[in-house]
Amino acid sequence: MPTLFLHFFLFLITTTVIPAVHNNFIEAQKQSLLHFKQSLEFDSSESSKLITWNSSTDSCFWLGVTCSTNGRVVELDLSSESISCIIDNSSSLFQLQHLQSLNLANNYFNLAPIPSAIGKLADLRYLNLSDAFFSWTIPSSVVSLPKLETLTLSHNRFSGQVPEFSNTSSPLLETLHLENNNLEGQIPTSIFNLQGLLYLNLSSNNFSSFPFNGPRLPRNLSSLRAFPDFLRTQSTLDYLDLSNNQIQGEIPNWILSLKSLNSLDLSGNSLVTLEALLPNSTSALTSLNLHSNKLQGEIPNWILSLKSLNSLDLSGNSLVTLEAPLPNSTSALSSLDLHSNKLQGEIPNWILSLKSLNSLYLSGNSLVTLEAPLPNSTSALSSLDLHSNKLQGEIPNWILSLKSLNSLDLSNNSLVTLEAPLPNSTSALSSLDLHSNKLQGEIPNWILSLKSLNSLDLSGNSFVTLEAPLPNSTYVLSSLDLHSNKLQGIHSSYSFLQLDHLGLASNKLTTFPDFLINQSHLTYIDLSDNQIQGQIPNWIWSFELRELNLSCNSLESLEAPLPNSTYVLSSVDLHSNQLQGHFPLFLNSSYLDYSRNNFNSRIPIDIGDFISTGSYLSLSSNNFHRAIPKSICNASGVVLDLSNNSLSGNIPQCLTQSHSLLAIDMRRNNLSGTFPDNFLKDCELRTLDLSNNQIQGQLPKSLINCSRLEVLNLGNNNITDTFPCFLMSISTLRVLVLRSNKFYGSIRCPKTNGTWPVLQIIDLAHNNFSGDMPGRMSLTWQAMVSNEDDSPTNLGFSYKLPGRYDRDNENIYTRDNIQFVARGDYYGDASMARSNVSCRCKTDSKNPVARYNYRYVTGPSVYYINAITTIIKGLELNVVKILTIFTLIDYSSNKFNGSIPEEIGELKSLYVLNLSGNAFTGKIPSSFGKMQQLESLDLSKNHLSGQIPPQFAYLTFLAFLDLSNNELVGKIPTSTQISKFPNISFEGNKGLWGPPLTMDAVLPPPILNGSSSNPNSEDEIDWDVICVEIGFTCGFGIVIGSLLFCKRWRKWYYRAIRSIIFKIFPQLEQRFGNHRRHVYVNTRH
Repeated sequence: MPTLFLHFFLFLITTTVIPAVHNNFIEAQKQSLLHFKQSLEFDSSESSKLITWNSSTDSCFWLGVTCSTNGRVVELDLSSESISCIIDNSSSLFQLQHLQSLNLANNYFNLAPIPSAIGKLADLRYLNLSDAFFSWTIPSSVVSLPKLETLTLSHNRFSGQVPEFSNTSSPLLETLHLENNNLEGQIPTSIFNLQGLLYLNLSSNNFSSFPFNGPRLPRNLSSLRAFPDFLRTQSTLDYLDLSNNQIQGEIPNWILSLKSLNSLDLSGNSLVTLEALLPNSTSALTSLNLHSNKLQGEIPNWILSLKSLNSLDLSGNSLVTLEAPLPNSTSALSSLDLHSNKLQGEIPNWILSLKSLNSLYLSGNSLVTLEAPLPNSTSALSSLDLHSNKLQGEIPNWILSLKSLNSLDLSNNSLVTLEAPLPNSTSALSSLDLHSNKLQGEIPNWILSLKSLNSLDLSGNSFVTLEAPLPNSTYVLSSLDLHSNKLQGIHSSYSFLQLDHLGLASNKLTTFPDFLINQSHLTYIDLSDNQIQGQIPNWIWSFELRELNLSCNSLESLEAPLPNSTYVLSSVDLHSNQLQGHFPLFLNSSYLDYSRNNFNSRIPIDIGDFISTGSYLSLSSNNFHRAIPKSICNASGVVLDLSNNSLSGNIPQCLTQSHSLLAIDMRRNNLSGTFPDNFLKDCELRTLDLSNNQIQGQLPKSLINCSRLEVLNLGNNNITDTFPCFLMSISTLRVLVLRSNKFYGSIRCPKTNGTWPVLQIIDLAHNNFSGDMPGRMSLTWQAMVSNEDDSPTNLGFSYKLPGRYDRDNENIYTRDNIQFVARGDYYGDASMARSNVSCRCKTDSKNPVARYNYRYVTGPSVYYINAITTIIKGLELNVVKILTIFTLIDYSSNKFNGSIPEEIGELKSLYVLNLSGNAFTGKIPSSFGKMQQLESLDLSKNHLSGQIPPQFAYLTFLAFLDLSNNELVGKIPTSTQISKFPNISFEGNKGLWGPPLTMDAVLPPPILNGSSSNPNSEDEIDWDVICVEIGFTCGFGIVIGSLLFCKRWRKWYYRAIRSIIFKIFPQLEQRFGNHRRHVYVNTRH
């Protein structure tokens, strides 16, 4: 009976209690996940996982959730879910006690710290929090998870030191990613104590030293007791990356001797020497990367003899010589990179004979000759890069005959001739690059007939003709680049060539080469910047072209394609020609540039029906007129440029409702009407330029939806509104131009919490703004307060062009100083790197250069560079390349009053400041001396008083100064460059004196209204004036005192004066002489 009761009890438990408990657990787990979802803020339009979570379905079937066989959640993947919030210790996430894998990568957690409660997830084996915008320090609870195998915390904002690891707290850790943070200090030795660690990446942090600075490896390798503990136990580490830190000094030999270490990356540090391996020690390294350090002197030969070393990168250092390898040593090196060092002289032949060497990079040095290989030596080289050296003279023929050589780059040297290959020699070359040398004359035919040659680049030389082809020769050439030579044509006998890529830009062609007619495989043609005239022939549309560049020629018309012809053009660049007549509607490409031509008509009403897949469309600098058709919204993809035309009418409302447009440029037209107020909530606009039109009304409030807006230029219109405080919620805004409108009122925004941390240009000139100038608001403009951009770039953006021919990915836009051109746009400055498909046009007054030459296309990308027009240094300048470090404030010609706030002086990165034409009063703030980057300062036409601050002496970069028409007084400082500015910089200040206004510094200051013109004279004593006054007073007192108090001197003075007068006027002596004598005699009696 008891047994029966026990069985019944167990049956009851297994059939009712356990399932009920399990169901309760599953339901609690589900509720925890739902509560976690409710605590998250995410964009549902970009979410693919969280939007599937709902209470009506089993949580194990939700995307991103993985359960075990018994229904427990063991994996949670919410990566790339557009999450934007903070997870705290109370989150229901930490109730998932059986979780083994957690992935929250690629989200935004508001730079919050990792919650320490993550230590509750004791079963975690995989944790990925990379690129999730976490910050603060790494909590110890993360590195103490007992079952953790993979920890990825890379690409965050963690700072401070790495917490200590131990084998007891993290015994199973195999992979550790901490790269791209702000971690600092010494690398903790406890990391190397982890016995199972295989992969360690600590790159791109601020670590300053290696984890062990004690004694080196002992010479007696059997004495393991002297080894550091972490070396004795560390036998598993396979990959170690410490690149891009601040590690200095010597590379210790022990790090090369880690037993299992295959790959070591120490690049991007400040290491100066490499400690040699100890005798009889071994290294398992197969890859060693030491590029971009401070290594100097000789490259040691022992490093070339490491038995397992396959790849060695010593580029970007200051190495000057290459030591020959040890006798009888063998090298396993297949790749050796020594580019960008200080190697000079002759390239030794032994380096070409290394048996396993496959790739050799020696570019960017000062090598002048190449030593011929040793007799009977063999070379395994397949790639040799010697570009940007000082090679001169003739290219030796033996180098073309290296049996394994597949790629040879001798570009950017001073080579002048090409030696023909040896008889009966064979060449395996498939790529030969000789661009930017001093080759001239005729291009030899043998070079085109190399049996394996697929790509040939002879651009940037002085070739004038192409030798006729050899008879019966075969050609496999598919890519030929001859741009920037002096070619006037290509021999018609080359019609048999079937090229894929042809570059003939910047030559002296006057017609389309005849041999092109027979091409059937061309996908890329660049004939830009030549002298081709007339009509674009219709046979050019019969190719399988993807990219066509005919810009910067003198073409006048386009011939329509033949019936039934097909073409797949993705890029057509016809800018800077003389095209006219009807606008062509037969071209449908992702990239269309018709700018700077002579089209003189309205834009076709049905343009959007023909050009419907556009990514970039430019019709700028023509003479298109009348209204913008609504169908153009179908033709505009990412960039729409209609600037510099005569378009009129209203702005189509559909343009402001585009989901894809990043840039709208309609400046310099005759557009009128009001601004459409219907910007979508997901507006992607980066640039909106409607300047120099006749737009009226108010700023649209919906513009706030464009949360990524960087450039807003509405200058020179008729907009009537108050200062757009609502735009301060757009934190990405860099350029705000509202000049020459009818804005009014104060520019204070007391009810707005937003700021413009990256604002670099604000131009409010020529409006009716009034009130005082807020100082605290300017302190939030961090780009002006302190700009720490070490690599300034042009303000703009790039994007991928779908379906484009991808030859290479070189960036061609320049990064030099900002460029100004007075009263005219600056165009056509680009570094003509290799396959530049954007030409450089010459400028003349009658035919100005196209504006979109500051847009370059290279490979699969389009680069759009912003431009503005403003007043700088007293001139109207078009700034067509806005560097991210260029800063400007222009509040001129308004009605601002009060004093200039001291806070303006804190804008230490400000380049241009213009406050002229207002009603500012008071003194010029002395804090202006802190703006040491200032180049242009205009405070003219105000009511400023007081002296010029002596702190102006610190403005050493100041090139333009205008303080005219104020009420300034005192002497112009003579000990600085301030006095070297012209007179007009100080005119209209009646109280100012000294050079350059007055050259005589001894003159006293003028008297105004009966009082001194210098109210602060007690602060400055001019001893030159005082000495003159004291001398005059003393001399005058001595003379008068002597006459009053000395009778003898008085009588002498009387007789002397009388004698002088009588000598001048003798008749007076006859009339008064006796009388005077009689009176004098009587006085004696």
